[in-house]
Amino acid sequence: MNLVILDRDGVINEVLPGHVRTVSDWRPIPRSLDAIARLNRAGCRVIVATNQSGIRRRHFTFEDLNRIHEEMYRRLAEYGGTIDAIFICPCHPNDGCECFKPRPGMLNEIAERLHVSLEGVPFIGDSSRDVEAAVAAGALPVLVRTGEGEATLRSGACPDGIDVYDDLGSAVDALLAARRPIAR
Repeated sequence: MNLVILDRDGVINEVLPGHVRTVSDWRPIPRSLDAIARLNRAGCRVIVATNQSGIRRRHFTFEDLNRIHEEMYRRLAEYGGTIDAIFICPCHPNDGCECFKPRPGMLNEIAERLHVSLEGVPFIGDSSRDVEAAVAAGALPVLVRTGEGEATLRSGACPDGIDVYDDLGSAVDALLAARRPIAR
């Protein structure tokens, strides 16, 4: 099984101050939906792992989040792509939840449910939280410059040698061109 894990906000869609709260707030980053579809055509399963603390903060509800994800699925289908599963953590960062990135709980749950090792599995994110979670779970951290990516790079929070790309489209270009084993 080939597998790629993606963060959502800042990787697939634009980041908004105060959360993406409604369907009309959800705007895909250019090339992101096509990139997911290309991963699918290359035989990759795509999983999303996303912190959604706006639920705990009462900025939006699970129903709102479901509508946003339905829109994401609908728009992605226009490119011939799909996301196999979305894992979320709705907790507040101060709750101490093991699934809230940068903790690796969400990624470990993905590995457990799919019965796979995350060794060599790319986890493409835009923040130090994503990088830290990937490293802690044994996945391959990949950073994009979209979303919080540029600020993450400037902060020096990324380990040396991490792959960095302009956007999800560029990251997928590189993964597919290198024919890197994407996870088995």
